[in-house]
Amino acid sequence: MKDKAFKLGIIVGRFQTFHTGHLDMINKACAVCERVAVFVGSSQESGTLKNPFTYEMRKLFLKKAAGERVKIFPLPDIGVGNNSKWGEYVLENVRRSTGKNPDLLISGKEERRVSWFDGASGISVAELYIPKTIDISATQMRGYFLEDNREAWQKYTPKALWEDYDKMRAAVLAAKDNLYTDSI
Repeated sequence: MKDKAFKLGIIVGRFQTFHTGHLDMINKACAVCERVAVFVGSSQESGTLKNPFTYEMRKLFLKKAAGERVKIFPLPDIGVGNNSKWGEYVLENVRRSTGKNPDLLISGKEERRVSWFDGASGISVAELYIPKTIDISATQMRGYFLEDNREAWQKYTPKALWEDYDKMRAAVLAAKDNLYTDSI
């Protein structure tokens, strides 16, 4: 087997809720990386409309959709914003979780994230930006739960998660009016 272009690729996201755009990003990362580590951001957040699912639920959904191709780790927020301090924190978590520095950041957002690692000396992290080819967002997906629109939700959800609709919808409905998070 020929080596892939990158040893360790990382994906950082909240996955509130997981959809086919996320799976597309994972598939593309797996195509070019020997190992892919997914870091679930805001892992300590749950129980609100923006973050209804616990880290454990999100990890389960990622495993069901992506299988054993990826390793999944929590990444709690530290409240510093989208900057190089956050990048240092991400790198520390990657090293602690995988034992290595990443050589590729896979991103699906319109904004570039490679500046996260600008302050990291001796570290070179390339970025693979996956253009949005699937027109969906996690906010829209949560809206489908509120509307009880299973058909629209399924259109953008990996089939492996379809059996979890009722459980996911219950979590969104329970969280819809909650302004305070249930931290882990």
